[in-house]
Amino acid sequence: MPRIIYITHDEQRFEIEAANGASVMETAVRAAVPGIEAECGGACSCATCHVHVDPAFAEIVGEAGPMEADMLDFAWEPGPTSRLSCQLKVSDELDGLVVRIPERQG
Repeated sequence: MPRIIYITHDEQRFEIEAANGASVMETAVRAAVPGIEAECGGACSCATCHVHVDPAFAEIVGEAGPMEADMLDFAWEPGPTSRLSCQLKVSDELDGLVVRIPERQG
């Protein structure tokens, strides 16, 4: 199973085994990773699962689509590698993915 590494704003580190096909957000919620609120449940209609993808994985996860990009406008301090974790699907290719969770969600 791929491992996803979540780092909170205060540097807590959570390394979670994730099921292929699940989202990075679903994996965080199931493991009770703090900071991922996921108010819309993964419908890409809020910005409460915002993460900063480690630059080493930015090309692998790709850029946000138009709908996600619109929602990222509501995220707290978005950056060049910002993504909504509900839109990141786990695959073997993402093994070792590091995402940083901002201090607060949008």
